[in-house]
Amino acid sequence: MAASKAAPAPTAPPSAPAAAGAAKETAAAAPAAAAAASGGGLKPWIPVIAAIVLAPALTFAVGQFVLIPQLQKKLLAVPAAEDAAAGAAHAEGHGKEGKDGKDAANYEFQNVVVNLAGTMGTRYLKTSFLVAGAEPNIKATFEANKPRLTDVTLNVLSSLSLADLEEPGAKNVLREKLVTAYNQALGRKVAEQVYFSDFVVQ
Repeated sequence: MAASKAAPAPTAPPSAPAAAGAAKETAAAAPAAAAAASGGGLKPWIPVIAAIVLAPALTFAVGQFVLIPQLQKKLLAVPAAEDAAAGAAHAEGHGKEGKDGKDAANYEFQNVVVNLAGTMGTRYLKTSFLVAGAEPNIKATFEANKPRLTDVTLNVLSSLSLADLEEPGAKNVLREKLVTAYNQALGRKVAEQVYFSDFVVQ
């Protein structure tokens, strides 16, 4: 005897209240999705909007706080440079005056050549030296008495022998002899020190 199969029970259709709740949820989610979509579309434009808004402000700030101060510094630097150049020229003029004053307090003998004593004219001394003065205008005094002081110089130098020049401190002794001879010839203390710039014995 054949067993009869039980027929599946029919499913009940969804109730009306459940369908109404699902519709409400769908309606509530739609504005949120639309807001999310609209916000996502605005994000790429934010840098462009910021650049358009901020560009004039940045341009004004750069011009006001960077370019204008630099321009003012350059404009102020020109008169300062001119003042510095004028000051340098003024100082140079004073330097020349000071140099002339310093030269007036010195007198230079250049390339004085004498035969050394006791060498029969086979050895000689060639020297150049500066005479520093005790007076502020020794140059004028020496120029006025040049023939006499040149003769004094030749006498002192030609009295030296080769042995005298080979002794230790020979230049210091010679300095003292020259200063003493000049002051005696002039009758007062005019010369104070002698500085050799060239001293050759051959």
